[in-house]
Amino acid sequence: MIRRMEKYPIFLQFMIVIGLASFITTQVYAHPEVDVNINSSGHVNLHRRHHLPKHKATANASTTHVYHVTSYGADPTGKTDSTNAIMAAVSDALNGPSTGLLINGIVNLGGARIDLDGGNYLISRPIQFPVPGRGNLFIQGGSLKASNEFPNGTYLIDLSPAATTNGSDAEYYYEFVTMRDLFLDCNYRGGGIQVVKSLRINIDNCYITHFSTVGVSVKGGHETSIRHSTVGQHITAGGDPAERNVTGIGIELAGNDNSITDVVVFSAAIGIMLSGQANTITAVHCYNKATGFGGTGIYIKLPGLAQTRIVNSYLDYTGIVAEDPVQLTISNSFFLGDAYIVFKSIKGVVSGVNVVDNMFTGSDKGIDVVQLDQTNGAFKQIDQVVIDANNVKGMNLRSTTARKIVKGNSSLWEADFNSALVFPDLIKRAYYTFIADDATSFPVHALRNISSNKVVIQSQTTVSASVHITADQGGP
Repeated sequence: MIRRMEKYPIFLQFMIVIGLASFITTQVYAHPEVDVNINSSGHVNLHRRHHLPKHKATANASTTHVYHVTSYGADPTGKTDSTNAIMAAVSDALNGPSTGLLINGIVNLGGARIDLDGGNYLISRPIQFPVPGRGNLFIQGGSLKASNEFPNGTYLIDLSPAATTNGSDAEYYYEFVTMRDLFLDCNYRGGGIQVVKSLRINIDNCYITHFSTVGVSVKGGHETSIRHSTVGQHITAGGDPAERNVTGIGIELAGNDNSITDVVVFSAAIGIMLSGQANTITAVHCYNKATGFGGTGIYIKLPGLAQTRIVNSYLDYTGIVAEDPVQLTISNSFFLGDAYIVFKSIKGVVSGVNVVDNMFTGSDKGIDVVQLDQTNGAFKQIDQVVIDANNVKGMNLRSTTARKIVKGNSSLWEADFNSALVFPDLIKRAYYTFIADDATSFPVHALRNISSNKVVIQSQTTVSASVHITADQGGP
């Protein structure tokens, strides 16, 4: 090539060399998989390197923090047991790279993901975290089914460490663990998800069914959020005869500051059981139509204060039971199929309760929308209770405020509120307006009695009049 270039002027030789160098550099940088060779004749030959595909590592999480259970040998067809493979992925994730702490004692795993890769997996024992003190972790994207050997009374996913594990006495076991996009088939062997003494756990877009005990159980801890999920013992759209044999509890919250939002709970003896404080239920649909009314959609249980808000929900042939409710709001909800609200006396306390702006629809059987269960004793401490502004169709309206107009030519006007008021023999305030038919008369009148849920107004003389009376049970 040098001899060939001798016949060109020096300037042109310099330009050719520069151009050739630029060409080679461009090829090298643009194509790192290409070899560039220049033969003795000055010709440039390009050769692309071919490599065999590298085998994917069993756990490529050291860089991506994503743990694919299929890479550990899990069977996505559900034909063979995948418990050991899934547990291996869980163990690697919990012991993977971390970036400091969340709340004191909780290692931040940086958003590591245990991915089920859209498979169906058969498991023979719970997927239980082997170590406590972990957070910022996701389990997502697949289905788990309990095998016939799955131990009765346990849970498919169990966020509680073994009793003998170091750190099992910590204030919180886990924080910010998210379970999402999961289908859990309990095969009537136990429950779906258990969360024990943990903080800010998220259950999102999960379908939990065929449980024999509890679909989702939360014990202790704070701020568990269950949203956009479906929980039901028997898969049905309502009216299935199998619903008559329901035994389980859909969701059990035995902790504080939790929320349930946009969740459907069906075909369970009790849809939602609450025994903690400061819980919020929003846009929940509870139903069990096969039994007719008689199931319980939401049960608020002692000990402790209720401090619960139930708003914008749909109680479909299932009602609400609250034991000694203190600070309870039920509003803007729809009750269908003769569903009603029961206040159950345990210690005889009901305080700070608001039942307002709800709709009730029934079958004209004379069922009251709000009822009292005083088999354990009467309610004795009734304070700041407002049951008002609800509407009914085919049921009996009950309120803590009632109004009547009594007309006649008399000296005694009596209004009986027993069919309208919630509590027996309790009127804390009575208001009335006395309007004589004869505009020129000005009779003397007075409130005489408010006992037995009856208000009696008496005038000094017999007069033709209309008396507008309001009775109130809910004041302090």
